[in-house]
Amino acid sequence: MAMRGVMVGFDGDDLQLGDLIEIFRFGYQHWAIYVGNGYVIHLAPPTEYAGASCASLMSTLTDKALVKKELLREVAGKHRYQVNNKHDTKYPPLPITKIVQRAEEMVGRELQYKVTSENCEHFVTELRYGVAKSDQVRDALVGVGIAGLGLAALGLFSAIVVKKKQQNQ
Repeated sequence: MAMRGVMVGFDGDDLQLGDLIEIFRFGYQHWAIYVGNGYVIHLAPPTEYAGASCASLMSTLTDKALVKKELLREVAGKHRYQVNNKHDTKYPPLPITKIVQRAEEMVGRELQYKVTSENCEHFVTELRYGVAKSDQVRDALVGVGIAGLGLAALGLFSAIVVKKKQQNQ
């Protein structure tokens, strides 16, 4: 199953090695990969503290990130989280031993960080599937595009109304 219920606490029973964990923070989702014994590996700005929220969002302005291994309950803090292996039907997951080994080998490394192309979701999907993907970046770009079209339509409509008023005077 790609998604397993939203969890708030940590019991570890529902988690499988290599699961993608989606953590719902204010304004965005943070992603980690489960590596066993309550631990996850994730990509975070070097100054981020476990359970960060708005501070983490603001720290995405940095261009570097650190691969960290921390307890899921500390990374999630009071935020909701869920298992979300959402691409399992499109991309077959790599063997679990390879996923965990690759993740463990990355711990402590400082990597390039770009919100649009090298973020925490790209990091964990690369580990699980061998393909770096971020749906929240795609969704945000689509949203910006739709908003831009709406503003353009509003501007065009306003210009037509003004033109008609001028012609009637």
